[in-house]
Amino acid sequence: MNTFADTFCADLHCHSTVSDGVFTPDDLARRAKDSGVTLWSLTDHDELSGQAIASETAREIGLHYLTGVEISVTWANQTVHIVGLGFNPTDATLVEGLRQTRAGRAQRAQRIGNRLAELGMPGAFEGALPFAGNPELISRTHFARFLVQAGYFPNVQAVFDRLLKDDGPAHEPMQWATLESAVNWIRGAGGVSVIAHPGRYKYTPLQFGALFDTFKDLGGCAIEVVTGSHSVPQFKEYAQVARHYGFQASCGSDFHSPEESRIDLGSLPPLPVDLKPVWQDLV
Repeated sequence: MNTFADTFCADLHCHSTVSDGVFTPDDLARRAKDSGVTLWSLTDHDELSGQAIASETAREIGLHYLTGVEISVTWANQTVHIVGLGFNPTDATLVEGLRQTRAGRAQRAQRIGNRLAELGMPGAFEGALPFAGNPELISRTHFARFLVQAGYFPNVQAVFDRLLKDDGPAHEPMQWATLESAVNWIRGAGGVSVIAHPGRYKYTPLQFGALFDTFKDLGGCAIEVVTGSHSVPQFKEYAQVARHYGFQASCGSDFHSPEESRIDLGSLPPLPVDLKPVWQDLV
């Protein structure tokens, strides 16, 4: 049965300058509004400092808002991203957990810079820093933007494909939060957990089954079905996963910038009508 919440044009996954996007939280809110989004969430990586301005700007311009974050998790030796939605952004346990998750990024960035120097691209760490609005959150994307600006590669995707993907020659692995910790932080803060863009992970079918079972057992609620990180066939594939496991469905552009993102805010097709939207119980 349709409800008011079903009518939202939702975009519940995007990034600002607080992590690795190019627009400030307030400018991103206005872009979402101008793009036809009616329910929005800012989900910066492992950081909540953009939430207050995002929420306030959304209120001022008449945009429904859900608090959001994208937490980096290590599971089965790979990085998985867990989106949290609709939580209390001042919850002390969540805030401290995210602080600890961010703590290793600076050291990792130094190691990436050293690897790039060995590959004939010196000064990458210093070059990447100006691209990071928050030095605590310097990431592979910031290195990629520097390498494009320096003329080594034509675009950010080419940098990831050649150097910075998980098995690339300049990649440095990180031990992020555990899946259990991330889900517990979000639940403890009153929010719901979503597996972000599952189609990006390189797991076997058996591993995927274990991931989904474990996530559900921990209290995870939803998966992203329609996302800018999925292909059109994957929309159908992960809709079926949601049906099989009884997950709610989420959607989001995973927007970072006009030049780097596959799709802009508000440009995704709607969720399949038989799936329960993750926002239905949050707004």
